Amino acid sequence: MSARPFLAVNPARGPAIRKTAAVLTACLVAALGCTQAYAADAPPPIDTGDTAWMLTSTALVLMMTIPGLALFYAGMVRKKNVLATLMQSFALCCIMSIVWMVAGYSLAFTTGSPWIGGFSRLFLNGIGAHIHNGADVGFTIGADSPNASTMTIPESIFMMFQMTFAIITPALISGAYAERMKFSAMCVFSILWSLIVYAPIAHWVWSPIGWLAGLGTADFAGGTVVHINAGVAGLVCALVLGRRKGYGQDDLSPFNLTYAVIGAALLWVGWFGFNAGSAVGANGRAGMAMAATQIAAAGAGVSWMLVEWLRSGKPTVLGVISGAVGGLVAITPAAGFVLPGSALVIGLITGVVCYWGATSLKHMMGYDDSLDAFGVHGVGGIVGALLTGLLAYGPLSATDSNPTGIVGSLHQLMIQTEAVIVTIVWCGIASFIILKVIDLVIGLRVTADQELEGLDMSLHGERINN
Repeated sequence: MSARPFLAVNPARGPAIRKTAAVLTACLVAALGCTQAYAADAPPPIDTGDTAWMLTSTALVLMMTIPGLALFYAGMVRKKNVLATLMQSFALCCIMSIVWMVAGYSLAFTTGSPWIGGFSRLFLNGIGAHIHNGADVGFTIGADSPNASTMTIPESIFMMFQMTFAIITPALISGAYAERMKFSAMCVFSILWSLIVYAPIAHWVWSPIGWLAGLGTADFAGGTVVHINAGVAGLVCALVLGRRKGYGQDDLSPFNLTYAVIGAALLWVGWFGFNAGSAVGANGRAGMAMAATQIAAAGAGVSWMLVEWLRSGKPTVLGVISGAVGGLVAITPAAGFVLPGSALVIGLITGVVCYWGATSLKHMMGYDDSLDAFGVHGVGGIVGALLTGLLAYGPLSATDSNPTGIVGSLHQLMIQTEAVIVTIVWCGIASFIILKVIDLVIGLRVTADQELEGLDMSLHGERINN
């Protein structure tokens, strides 16, 4: 048999075969094109390492509220209000979880307008759409935005991670009105505030189509959304409610600083999930955020302790734990944008400024911010947000669409300043209106007799026996 090619043996059939081959080639190219297009449109597969880290981070942030913040605040009130203070954090964990599930998540993170999200995830409708035949795939936030964020974790985990932020933020506010707000008023205020203040600001800053995000605002884990927001709302609460009975005259010293130290320690550990988890992946940026968090907290704890030591002659337990928490607050917006040296600078500056905010400023202005929600979270959040604009290191946040990343500069400082002012104004005005409406409808403050007896017995019918 001849070894010549088939076309040479059958020259008459050559044109037909060439035509068939051309058609087959065209079909193959078209099929490959369709496959590539499908692959481009399909959700990304999940990364098991990212998913494991985000599951861990979510649990760590939840621990920050219960038991971390609950113990931190309970240790700083008087004995007759310890259970009521613990109750506030625990009840808010329950209430805010439902509010976030019903509407908060949808308003904060779905595509709507630059001002507020849409309603596509009300009651978490459709969140299971990213599970196909039992196999999880990732999802994209703001798919129609040039700043769209593609996640390699299941949407359910992202929703839960953000839920823990929505839980702790109103719980932080409770430190400002501790020992004098009605429990019913606290519940109503927290629900309305979460939907009217927290969700919109979260959308402005963290949604890819949010208008502050469009300006280039850098808030890695919640300097504006969580801490300035909570601090300003706390200040408004303190002003509207007025001072506690006996403020400036009676002994209002903490009942049990042991509780407060344990709570602060739990907050510190949980904050690694708060900040490093905001990288939304197990990657180098998460590692740098974790390092920055530890260094800033340590720096602020030391600087607060030294200033207090110099002024009063003694370093206090309450001072060093307050300083460390202030450092954790300040590094929150910066954690994924700065290097370790800058984190130390932020911590050292914040310890001094928050000491002033929690002592001199409060006494000078005459308001009763019971547990320094504004002095630590409001002031610390402002310091951190502004210093992020000066100290951000571009390569940490560089992407294909933004190869230079967020770079510290006067221009970025101005962007940060605008975001800080917007947060203060919106939160301050909206919080004031919400409080005044609640006061008209059900009242905000317990009676003088209830406050004297203590909220444990007067509101909850319980007391600490030992």
